[in-house]
Amino acid sequence: MRNQNTLIAIEGYPFVIGAAFVTLVLALLSWKIPALLALGVALFVTYFFRNPYRVPPEGEEKVLSPADGVVIYLGNVTEPHLGEEMLKISVFMSVFNVHINRVPLSGRVVDMFYKRGKFLDVRDERATFENEQSGIVMETPGGTKIVVVQVAGLIARRIVSYPEKGDILRRGDRYGLIRFGSRLDVFLPKDSDLKVAIGDKTVAGETVLGCLS
Repeated sequence: MRNQNTLIAIEGYPFVIGAAFVTLVLALLSWKIPALLALGVALFVTYFFRNPYRVPPEGEEKVLSPADGVVIYLGNVTEPHLGEEMLKISVFMSVFNVHINRVPLSGRVVDMFYKRGKFLDVRDERATFENEQSGIVMETPGGTKIVVVQVAGLIARRIVSYPEKGDILRRGDRYGLIRFGSRLDVFLPKDSDLKVAIGDKTVAGETVLGCLS
């Protein structure tokens, strides 16, 4: 999959190069203030698409956060694709967070779905069911299934997901991104041992959301 060893997400290259080109042109024209503004945009875009190295904690039963951000929802809900009551953990990503998403648990992709929808503020719980989204259903070697859903928001209108059905994914690996600002919903078995609280900050690929029982 992409972006396993790049400093900047490949999807960000057109934005970084475009902003840098505009900055160069304005500088050559000696338009100082517009050039400085363009430089600021170029630096922000580069920062937005950064792709830092992360080290997952040991323990295959530990479910990792798929996103940098803040936990905004915890609770048992009926997950529509499996039709089961599951523990839902939602992580909100602002435009200042790293937007590379990571695999929360090692396993095989047994199903995938994409749904067109609205672009509500992702902090609104209706976003889980009404917003445009892309999800994967994973099954661990032990037979446990989890669901990970990338949810688009007010500004985030582009969801990127690399896996295909049947792929074997390893926890902590990059598997996609959303630009610019959004949320990730993770659905775990309801008897999972929860390790985070609402308001906790998360680091993708490192923060443990919960442990499978």
